[in-house]
Order: sequence, then structure tokens, then C-alpha cells
Amino acid sequence: MATAKPSLSIVLPCLNEEDNLIQLLPFIKEAQPTAEILVVNDGSTDLSAEICHQFKVNVVSHPKPLGNGAAIKTGARNATGDIIVFMDADGQHRPEDIQRLLDKLDEGYDMVVGARQPSTHASKKRLLGNTVFNKLASFMTGQKIEDLTSGFRAVRAKHFKKFLYLLPNGFSYPTTSTMAFFRSALPVAYIPIHAGKREGKSKIKLAKDGLRFFVIILKIGALFSPMRLFLPVSLIFFFIGFLNHLHTYFSWGGLSKGSLLMYVSSIFIFLMGILSEQISSLHYRNSENDNT
Repeated sequence: MATAKPSLSIVLPCLNEEDNLIQLLPFIKEAQPTAEILVVNDGSTDLSAEICHQFKVNVVSHPKPLGNGAAIKTGARNATGDIIVFMDADGQHRPEDIQRLLDKLDEGYDMVVGARQPSTHASKKRLLGNTVFNKLASFMTGQKIEDLTSGFRAVRAKHFKKFLYLLPNGFSYPTTSTMAFFRSALPVAYIPIHAGKREGKSKIKLAKDGLRFFVIILKIGALFSPMRLFLPVSLIFFFIGFLNHLHTYFSWGGLSKGSLLMYVSSIFIFLMGILSEQISSLHYRNSENDNT
């Protein structure tokens, strides 16, 4: 007996994208004619919602802007498909690439991310920032992450919805969801994509949101893989204490208060890491039980 094909929902967070939606929606409907298309109108003040109705596309509206992550969470809660594809409504992502994400997902993955090629980043600053974030997140998860902040991805809904409570309301939902999938041993794959030039002004503030991405990586790392954060810090304190100890030993043959403080701090941070690992294991086990 043939297995039924999983149903598909395509979710687009939207804030004042009327011009882009007019061009984008027909191409999505042509590329995936049987998919549920769900636009989350995040408090737009233009005609975005009306355009969606014109194209007979489902719309869920926020009364005011709540953030890209909030729109993603609303979309995931309202999507009916077994598989959800998230894509931007600003024209950066090509509808014809949706099938490539789905084909890769069929190979047994639970998340497939469209990894932007270096030539398609908006600026050298963003390319540098994304490269740094990718390296840091790869270290925290122990997995190679090719594009941490890409908003173009396909996920299995049953897994993605487990982590909605973790997702922030801002632009860093891709960061959180990717690291959560890796920590939960859910297979993640990447396919190369060429992101088009967005139409209109970007809503991401490089300095503000970049700092937020960095903090969220550390938070998720501390939650899901604490020793990858605490152990290096502990070793740094120990090494500083050891160097100071050598200096004072050869200078006047004693152990300084500074060295002792560094040693004690190193041990304390290491013990905090062990405790955090236990708490993380309990948290992860409870979250799995709550969603089974």
C-alpha cells in the first residue's frame, strides 16, 4: 500500500510587503499548486492583507507588529501541513527552490536549510557577521552549520512545533531552531541557494540584531550544551591563574591571592558547567515527554 504524500504548508511572515506579494504569490502557487499558503501579516499598514485575499491565500493578522519570530510562531501554529516551508515575503527566496528543499527532506532529514552563497549576501559586513556566527554556532553544537540565519527552510512540523516556546519574537528564530534541532539529534541538511536582492528596505538592524544573535547563540548553547560554554571559560581562568602563579613563585616563592582566586573561579565555573549539564538533560527529557 502506497504511503500518502505529506501535506505541505508554506508560511511567509509579512510586514508591509504589498509590492513583493503581488509578484511572489503567483509564482508560489504555480510552483506548489497543492500547498497551503499562509501569510502572517505582522501588523502591516499597507495593502498586504488585501492582496493575499485577492490571490485567495490564507492570512493570519497581528493587530500590531510583534516581530519576525512572532510571525513564524503564529504561522507554525496555524499551518495544517505535515511539512512547513518558511520563506521571506521580500522576494529574496525563489519559489522554484522549494521543491529542492522538499527533495532533500525526503532523504530522511527533519530540517533542510537554504544556505546562501557568499556572492548573494547583501554586504561584506553581513557576510563577515554570518561567517562568525556560523563558526561559533558550529562550535557550540559540534555540527557544521553552513548558514545559521537563513530564513528559507523546510521542516517537519511535528518536530518544529516542539521548540516554539524557545523561539524569540525577533529576527533570530533561524538561529534558535537550528541549534535546537542539532541538540535534539534531529538531522539537518543544507542546500546551496542564490538569494535574490530584496525589494524594499531591510528590517534587520545589523548592530542591534547581530548582538541579539550572538547572545541567543550563547543562551541556546548554555541550555543545550553547557560544557561547550563553561569548560573553555574554566580553562581560561585556570590558565591565567597558572601563569600568575608561575610569575609569583619565581618572584618571591609564594602563591598570590590573584592566582588563588583564578583557581577557585576555574573550579567553580567547571562545577557550574556540570550542574548545567544535568539541568539541561532533565529539561530536554521533560520537553521530549511533554511533546510525545
